[in-house]
Amino acid sequence: MTSEPSIPLVLVRPRLYIGDRIAIGPGKIDLLRQVADTRSISAAARAMGMTYKRAWLLIDSLNQGFGRPVVEASSGGRGGGGARLTPLGDSLIEAYTRLERALSGTCAAELDALRALAEMSIARD
Repeated sequence: MTSEPSIPLVLVRPRLYIGDRIAIGPGKIDLLRQVADTRSISAAARAMGMTYKRAWLLIDSLNQGFGRPVVEASSGGRGGGGARLTPLGDSLIEAYTRLERALSGTCAAELDALRALAEMSIARD
């Protein structure tokens, strides 16, 4: 028994440049979401299949770009370390999520056209 090809999901995941110092895209936002969920930079990095160093560099680039932290980390110790989003980090995720939704709604016809092209390609296989 063969399974029917699934209808492809079409998402808008923007990459933003704010001046020369801030670059925000789906990877950094997903990392921040993972930090919020796991309360750990290392656990977030593992969940995304990246090294701790790479995750820290991405977070630090946001901290530096905004001039204030989006994530605050505490060192290990008796209760262990951890990380949490700052109010800026929470606001960044919220604003990016609203932007994704707005773009998807505004571009519905274009997204449907792209989905149709993908469906035609799947049907040929």
